[in-house]
Amino acid sequence: MTVVVVESPAKAKTINKYLGKDFVVLASFGHVRDLPAKDGSVRPDEDFAMEWEVDARAAPKVKAIADALKDHDTLILATDPDREGEAISWHLLEALTKRRALKDKAVRRVAFNAITKNAVQDAMANPRDVDMELVEAYLARRALDYLVGFTLSPVLWRKLPGARSAGRVQSVALRLITEREGEIERFTPQEYWSVEADVTADGSDPFRARLSQFDGKKITRLTIGDEKTARAAETAVKAASFTIAAVEAKPTKRNPPPPFTTSTLQQEASRKLGFDAARTMRVAQRLYEGIDIGGETTGLITYMRTDGVSMDGSAVNQARKAIGERYGDEYVPDVPRAYSSKAKNAQEAHEAIRPTSFLRHPSSLRLESDQARLYELIWKRAVASQMESARLERTTIDLEADGGKLALRATGSVITFDGFFALYREGLDDDADEDGEARLPAVKQGSGAKAAQTFTEQHFTQPPPRYTEATLVKKMEELGIGRPSTYASVLSVLRDRDYVRMEDKRFVPEDKGRVVIAFLENFFTRYVEYDFTADLEDQLDKVSAGEMPYKELLRRFWEHFSANVEGIADLRVGQVIDAMNEALAPLIFPPREDGKDARLCPSCNEGTLSLRLGKHGAFVGCSNYPDCRFTRPLGGGEAQSVIEGDGEIGTHPEHGETIYLKDGRFGPYLEMKLAGEDKPRRSSLPKGWDPASLTLEKAVMLIDLPRQVGPHPDDGEMIEAGLGRYGPFVKHGRTYANLPSIDEVFEIGINRAVTLIEDKKANGGRGRAAAAAPLKELGEHPDGGPIQVMAGRYGPYVKWEKVNATLPKDITPENVTLEQAVELITAKAGSAKGKRKAPAKKAAPKKAGAKKPAAKKAPAKSKTATKAKASGK
Repeated sequence: MTVVVVESPAKAKTINKYLGKDFVVLASFGHVRDLPAKDGSVRPDEDFAMEWEVDARAAPKVKAIADALKDHDTLILATDPDREGEAISWHLLEALTKRRALKDKAVRRVAFNAITKNAVQDAMANPRDVDMELVEAYLARRALDYLVGFTLSPVLWRKLPGARSAGRVQSVALRLITEREGEIERFTPQEYWSVEADVTADGSDPFRARLSQFDGKKITRLTIGDEKTARAAETAVKAASFTIAAVEAKPTKRNPPPPFTTSTLQQEASRKLGFDAARTMRVAQRLYEGIDIGGETTGLITYMRTDGVSMDGSAVNQARKAIGERYGDEYVPDVPRAYSSKAKNAQEAHEAIRPTSFLRHPSSLRLESDQARLYELIWKRAVASQMESARLERTTIDLEADGGKLALRATGSVITFDGFFALYREGLDDDADEDGEARLPAVKQGSGAKAAQTFTEQHFTQPPPRYTEATLVKKMEELGIGRPSTYASVLSVLRDRDYVRMEDKRFVPEDKGRVVIAFLENFFTRYVEYDFTADLEDQLDKVSAGEMPYKELLRRFWEHFSANVEGIADLRVGQVIDAMNEALAPLIFPPREDGKDARLCPSCNEGTLSLRLGKHGAFVGCSNYPDCRFTRPLGGGEAQSVIEGDGEIGTHPEHGETIYLKDGRFGPYLEMKLAGEDKPRRSSLPKGWDPASLTLEKAVMLIDLPRQVGPHPDDGEMIEAGLGRYGPFVKHGRTYANLPSIDEVFEIGINRAVTLIEDKKANGGRGRAAAAAPLKELGEHPDGGPIQVMAGRYGPYVKWEKVNATLPKDITPENVTLEQAVELITAKAGSAKGKRKAPAKKAAPKKAGAKKPAAKKAPAKSKTATKAKASGK
């Protein structure tokens, strides 16, 4: 009997069907161990010893596997066929060895690239050992990320208040985004003019030609820079009699792109489907795990974490057969196409992403919307990769006048055989469609021609576009930064840290992100260099190939990195600010309209503006503070009235005491100490109030809460409005009624307050209100009963019977599916069950003369490390 371990429950259920009753298939639920999020989990002084901890949620899974092995003699590790999957197998071995569960047990490793019966059975027939070279590459990568995160992040916290973390790959990706923003800000538009004409030759249909020669000079896009020259050229074109000087028709080919890799799938799904990288990988995971087809769960695509572009020979033959049946033999090339990756650091061990069966056409499957769209994209790309090339004819017509001093050129492109274009065309990022596909009329060399109409237009050059997810992933892959399988999490970390925001699906760096990168570029230059980061990936590949011991890599890295950290230990904040002022000058000191020094304080006209660092981030302030209280955001804008951090807001007009803005455990709050009162008055800033835009007037209104609305008409007792633990409210006696917004606290009148309070009393005071209507009905749970999407105080959640499961940030109420909801509810129900304590057993009646049993030692409580992760890949 054999125990097989895979990563997900869905996969376990499917594979159990394939293998039969002699196998027990269990799920590990991904990684079972990780480095505790605390100092000392990687110890360079002990030759990079690493301390691993079994995750609390994974402990029951490890125990279940250990228990199953008591009655079985073989363990097969069938985790995913990539480096992470190899690492998970190793972690399981280590965890089970500590439990002494592997004594006299045979242990083998298998990997399959698709969840189909044939793929699984073939893998089981060819087991191997755990690949320790891949494991060591994982250990090196994990140690590097930990050492950078847990060494560099505390430096940021001390030197740059408000910064949250820095990561090995995360920081380099952020640098790409901020550098592009700098290019956009420094960009100076250049004026240029285009001159075109609709031309006829010997009665032909008109065709568009552009000016290519004027006054004996070759014309390029930016040659004509003013209207005067453009109008002169236009006049010359109108008056000229042209001759067809040359007609050239040149056949050309367009070859299909290779099947998808992880990064190209993310790019194309972003361009064509509007998916971000995380959404793409989540949907691809479901396609890989499969759907029920004819009573059997079958994976629809091969494994989706790969940078290989080749396909299995039998798959290629199947694709060629499908092409012939659907499009005809002329669309099938004489020789199967073979591809090799051009990406730096590409690993060719795995197949490209392809359908598990090319005969399974997208129209034949009933899939949820996202899955259907992504599967169709993968199917079309993989099939197109084996189709015949598209054939085009590019035509160029040159027209001359005035002895060649004046010339026009027309270009066109005609598809003579569509080839793979019949099925698929790759999306473009920011360029116009390059095909043109304008058909030019048949004209003869030597014929006369005349401009029937001219078109003269003014243009301005455009700055480089901001990165989309597709273009950023493409750039990172080109530079060899990180691994494609990590790109989704890296980009999510940048958004979660508030280092970037998305505008029109493009990355815009926040001020916080720009300050962090400026700091790293000044004081940790080497570690945000593209070549250095790519070279580190090369070294990691050498480790996985067995060409370098992983601890040698770590020693080389740590020697320089630790010295760099020690070198800035005594760095004063003033030195940091001076460096930031210089590095960020174009951002924080934009030119003034009056022409004066950009760093001269516009308020007092004496002080010097400088970067200021507060607990809530960076801002610009006057050197004459506190005499001058001028501040403004980094990128310019209106002056602010608040010094961030533990700063003064101003003086209370009635009490004459200073109101301070402070940062506490639960966020920013106001504080004012009044004479004769034991405790200072405090008030948290309501959600949505930006500390940087807080004015003295609003601070006074907030610190003076609760506000007296007026006496209740029935008993004369005062009604108050205030801000409490559960949000804004009105109160009469012991009855509280919620208000929809903080603004109503300051505006509500007596009539509305009385109405709200009486409605609350009629509803039972603090009793239960009417049940909220669901946002969406998803359908029936497999065990019966409806699943609904609800709106909650802490965000939307899915509800089934008494189980409520919060929706993750990347799943909205609009796009959550029934399948996702069932998974969330199952996970929540399992978590809640694990937390319940078993009921205490009643003690049996003590018999006379019975000996008192010895007290049993209570088991030690397990400690769960705080998961306040400081690192990000």
